Amino acid sequence: MTIMTPPPGDQQEDEEMLVPHSDLVDGTAQPMEVSETEAAVSTVENQQPAEDPPTLKFTWTVPNFSRQNTRKHYSEVFVVGGYKWRILIFPKGNNVDHLSMYLDVADAATLPYGWSRYAQFSLAVVNQIHTRYTIRKETQHQFNARESDWGFTSFMPLSELYDPSRGYLVNDTVYVEAEVAVRKVLDYWSYDSKKETGFVGLKNQGATCYMNSLLQTLYHIPYFRKAVYHMPTTENDAPTASIPLALQSLFYKLQYNDTSVATKELTKSFGWDTYDSFMQHDVQELNRVLSEKLEDKMKGTVVEGTIQQLFEGHHMNYIECINVDYKSTRKESFYDLQLDVKGCKDVYASFDKYVEVERLEGDNKYHAEGHGLQDAKKGVLFIDFPPVLQLQLKRFEYDFMRDTMVKINDRYEFPLELDLDRENGKYLSPDADMSVRNRYTLHSVLVHSGGVHGGHYYAFIRPTLSDQWYKFDDERVTKEDLKRALDEQYGGEEELPQTNPGFNNPPFKFTKYSNAYMLVYIRESDKDKIICNVDEKDIAEHLRIRLKKEQEEKEEKRKYKAQAHLFTIIKVARDQDLKEQIGKDIYFDLVDHDKVRSFRIQKQTPFQQFKEEVAKEFGVPVQLQRFWIWAKRQNHTYRPNRPLTPQEELQPVVGQIREASNKANTAELKLFLEVELLVERPIPPPDKSKEDILLFFKLYDPEKQELRYVGRLMVKSSSKPMDITGKLNEMAGFAPDEEIELFEEIKFEPCVMCEHLDKKTSFKLCQIEDGDIICFQKPLGNKETECRYPAVPSFLEYVQNRQLVRFRALEKPKEDEFVLELSKLHTYDDVVERVAEKLGLDDPSKLRLTSHNCYSQQPKPQPIKYRGVDHLSDMLVHYNQTSDILYYEVLDIPLPELQGLKTLKVAFHHATKEEVVIHNIRLPKQSTVGDVINELKTKVELSHPDAELRILEVFYHKIYKIFPLTERIENINDQYWTLRAEEIPEEEKNIGPNDRLILVYHFAKETGQNQQVQNFGEPFFLVIHEGETLEEIKNRIQKKLHVSDEDFAKWKFAFMSMGRPEYLQDSDVVYNRFQRRDVYGAFEQYLGLEHTDTSPKRAYSANQNRHTYEKPVKIYN
Repeated sequence: MTIMTPPPGDQQEDEEMLVPHSDLVDGTAQPMEVSETEAAVSTVENQQPAEDPPTLKFTWTVPNFSRQNTRKHYSEVFVVGGYKWRILIFPKGNNVDHLSMYLDVADAATLPYGWSRYAQFSLAVVNQIHTRYTIRKETQHQFNARESDWGFTSFMPLSELYDPSRGYLVNDTVYVEAEVAVRKVLDYWSYDSKKETGFVGLKNQGATCYMNSLLQTLYHIPYFRKAVYHMPTTENDAPTASIPLALQSLFYKLQYNDTSVATKELTKSFGWDTYDSFMQHDVQELNRVLSEKLEDKMKGTVVEGTIQQLFEGHHMNYIECINVDYKSTRKESFYDLQLDVKGCKDVYASFDKYVEVERLEGDNKYHAEGHGLQDAKKGVLFIDFPPVLQLQLKRFEYDFMRDTMVKINDRYEFPLELDLDRENGKYLSPDADMSVRNRYTLHSVLVHSGGVHGGHYYAFIRPTLSDQWYKFDDERVTKEDLKRALDEQYGGEEELPQTNPGFNNPPFKFTKYSNAYMLVYIRESDKDKIICNVDEKDIAEHLRIRLKKEQEEKEEKRKYKAQAHLFTIIKVARDQDLKEQIGKDIYFDLVDHDKVRSFRIQKQTPFQQFKEEVAKEFGVPVQLQRFWIWAKRQNHTYRPNRPLTPQEELQPVVGQIREASNKANTAELKLFLEVELLVERPIPPPDKSKEDILLFFKLYDPEKQELRYVGRLMVKSSSKPMDITGKLNEMAGFAPDEEIELFEEIKFEPCVMCEHLDKKTSFKLCQIEDGDIICFQKPLGNKETECRYPAVPSFLEYVQNRQLVRFRALEKPKEDEFVLELSKLHTYDDVVERVAEKLGLDDPSKLRLTSHNCYSQQPKPQPIKYRGVDHLSDMLVHYNQTSDILYYEVLDIPLPELQGLKTLKVAFHHATKEEVVIHNIRLPKQSTVGDVINELKTKVELSHPDAELRILEVFYHKIYKIFPLTERIENINDQYWTLRAEEIPEEEKNIGPNDRLILVYHFAKETGQNQQVQNFGEPFFLVIHEGETLEEIKNRIQKKLHVSDEDFAKWKFAFMSMGRPEYLQDSDVVYNRFQRRDVYGAFEQYLGLEHTDTSPKRAYSANQNRHTYEKPVKIYN
């Protein structure tokens, strides 16, 4: 799945999107100047021989990373497959709070017209502490002039990248890797899936490939498809509001269409908005929700219970006491099984782990009713398996060390034939029906390619369980062999062939990021029932009629397009059209040709025959019709240019006239029908000599601010405007001798040009010609000051630049609060004055405006600076799109003043009270930490008047820094780090030469194989004295933290270094463990307090980005 344009809808910043960066960034990518001393260092490994795709691994060392002051940064050029490439990064994110990273064609600007190249590649940021935490994402793309770079706008959160404890930024250096394989350019567009495979694909709405792979899998379970067809629906149902009908429609099209099928009706029936459609949800989650929804919709119908019959199995949870006769069991149902991948070599190993017996003993004894605490064994056994077994492989799991989800790319095998009765039914409970043979055959393999934040999904399916596999990759379906569907989806590592076999080089291995994450097996004894025949008789008649009609309409459109070259569309504008449109739909030029009557005429039709068609349609006899050809002028206006000559009208082919009149050679001919009326009846048009000019007239009423079309006249070029004022007054309904002013409407792009016409100068000298427009009005005289737009030019200027703007309060970014009609030419001051007037605000400088992001449908992250733009039009533009939304907020001080200030969010920890209060401290940017402390002292309650404060940088429950009082605040970031203010304890002020100040953190060890350390709670400093034992220190800690004896007895104490605990005894002298150091950091040694985290989560931890959860999948209908 690749997304060609940034998605509409409320796209969240942490959502992973594959986009060409140029779609989000204004202008083409420019190389960045790097000084020689700071130039990035790069290395290249293992250039492949040219036979099978040339592959290369490129490493780019980026020094001084945090001090990169350019928005984008390029690597040096490297060559793969004879092509030049480079990496492009946005160190501070491409309009998101993530690192943005792309692969770029280095010489795109100089390549010949029509170039393209296809590459599969991965990009990675190396973890310099634990390489297993390296973040790598994989994709593929066909590069061309329009999309010369491709990659990941949200590669990894900046908070993770810039956190020194995470290991990506060490000594201010980042290592970036690219693995690039250049492949033959695919002729993607001419490939016909139906012709090649008999199947069609599904169109991708943008990040919905996870849904497409699931839908293809469900469609290819014929029993399921048949049940969907048999769900009752009626002809009155709308597919966008009925999940059953939308799914029936989708399945029907997959069965009978010749081209790929869209899923929009289905997602609309889910009640998804555009944002949901663009979010990559979890397939398992979608599968469960969809199953539950269908199960609910099937209730009370002929297909009730189908979901359970196909997918539902049961297992038994049991706890059995070892020394007494007591057993507790609980039966549970499942629609899919989650199997561990980590630490398991294959599916059987996962099932072994699933039924593994856990012993409950020691501190973990089981409380058996009537028997007290007892040693027991606990486990799960299966009562029955379903006919269709869905196995979800746990490729994604939570890493507590990194506090994030990671993808497990380990090798994990799965068999073509799966025997769950193996080893005398070791997985089965005593209650299982042993007569049922649980032997399964593999039906489909759903694959994820990429990393934890996103990637690409596709499926390998064998619809009839034959030896032939098919790959369903969005719109494309291809035939594949068994090796591609099984072996290549196991994951793990792959060795690249040696480039120099004679040398003893270590083999170059790379991790395979494409691997199976869901398997579907069908029980052999049920396969004839499940892989059944589904034909038209299974489809409701109303559905067949509806979908056949849709197909016929589609076919009609296709034929219409296919025959378009045989026809010409003739659009005929008349006086009536001008009257209806001018002053309502349009103000400039004469007519919108899309709203006039059009005729589809075969090119071979004689023009006279076309005139007969017109006579029938408009009731104007053939001999009374005169047609004018329209022409586009150099100033971009579009006017009638000349009448057709009698010779042209005698031409046998309409198409020839079109070609003569239309240099662009489009399939349309635009004509103006001139009809002369006498007492509402048509008469022959007057003869036209070279001296005659056809002019069109618009009347402007300045008091009503209205413009309308009043007619046309044929005038002599030698005559003067004053000669026709009587006729114009008659057209306008004025007195014959009314004084009028005349203006020529010349053009309106890029700006309006409408000039006063001298009534005493001839039309010829005024350069008036056929098709020109003259606007006229009564002069206002004394009333001129009363009208906003007293003359035609000012009114047309207003019309051209008027803009309705929807204003929203920034804290309610979804709701339009009011609409103002403004001008695109309004200055910054004009706009805020109008908004202040609307809000009843005395001081417009207290308003701050924010522009709208057209792609995410959200406010832009940065507000508009005071007088930071020239005009309203600059506020509304977002790259190549224009919006009509602005967000406002009312400030407590004027914006220019605020812009000189920095606001810091500081969490104040009271010395004696168990409370944390957040204070927003606003000071001039050049202020220091000392100034912040002084300001804070005026806001907080201190334990005593002479108390001294300090500010710490805390991140993920560890202290990184004590801020020096002289540090300037403009460089302090409180977005990801917590700034903690606290009183300096007396014991620290009086620290002796033989005392040491150490860090103390709370931690717990996670259950599971890795026993990883997870910090929590509030870290703190502690003074320890020479010779002091742990027992003495414990007493001080218990007192400091106010922990009860009962709870404190369960705590353990450890010397921690590099995240590894070394447990201490009460008699140990703690002082000796700590080296004398003046630097405090997350990886330095600290005293660890191991206990259960029972503290309530404080609200202010929200800005620590603890976990960002996706919206759960919801199907609303």
